[in-house]
Amino acid sequence: MSETIALSQTRSFRPLVLGKLAAGAVIGLILFFLILPTLIVIPISFGRAPYIEFPPSGLTLKWYGEFFSDPDWIAATLFSLRIAFFTTISATIIGTLAAVALVRGDLPGKSLVLGLALSPLIVPHIIMAIALYLFFAPLGLTGNFFGFLLAHTMLTVPYVVIAVSASLQRFDPILEMAALNCGAGRGRAFFEIVLPQITPGVITGAVFAFVSSFDEATVAFFISGIGGKTITRKLFEDIDFNLTPVIAVVSTIIVAISILLMGTIRLFQ
Repeated sequence: MSETIALSQTRSFRPLVLGKLAAGAVIGLILFFLILPTLIVIPISFGRAPYIEFPPSGLTLKWYGEFFSDPDWIAATLFSLRIAFFTTISATIIGTLAAVALVRGDLPGKSLVLGLALSPLIVPHIIMAIALYLFFAPLGLTGNFFGFLLAHTMLTVPYVVIAVSASLQRFDPILEMAALNCGAGRGRAFFEIVLPQITPGVITGAVFAFVSSFDEATVAFFISGIGGKTITRKLFEDIDFNLTPVIAVVSTIIVAISILLMGTIRLFQ
């Protein structure tokens, strides 16, 4: 009897294992297909030919030297890094405060406010880019740092709101109430009790804000100017007029920065 039961369990177990293996193989193939174009860019950046070539006929660091010795590329990269840095600060502060108000507060029309806060994730960037250009151009905010800061902060706040809201949902409010009962003010209770507990969510939102700002292309294409040009705008210009492996170098650097920051999130988690 026991042998029959064991045989029956083994037979039912095999299809389950095979199903999981098949599902894992399909998911792995899909992920490989999605990441393959990104992986191809990396060897192209080391190619010897003065044009985009895959597989490369030889390996060289010439194009990395071209990138780091080109003042236009360096200026665009530093401009993008500066925008991304200050966008991260502003978006993290605004997004964290908004998340606290939405999760812990009793706001009238909370669903509407949340929808407005997350709308940049839903509205196509091309529509937002056109709207921002029409709004910024008469005010002289195109092609300068402050205009980019406003636009990118608006685009990246939703990432912070989502990440911090998720952390607040897991936070036990009794801890904050205990601090308030012990005489701490609202501000002190937040900074000493709540903020340390939701720090992983804040950092996650900040990293996503930085990455989203640094590699944002659509809005940057519309509100860039001659004096203020992001690395993504410069990238698109060179694709049109100067297609060399330097394009692959820039893409590789952007990918490397993104992977490094995603690793930072994993480290804090």
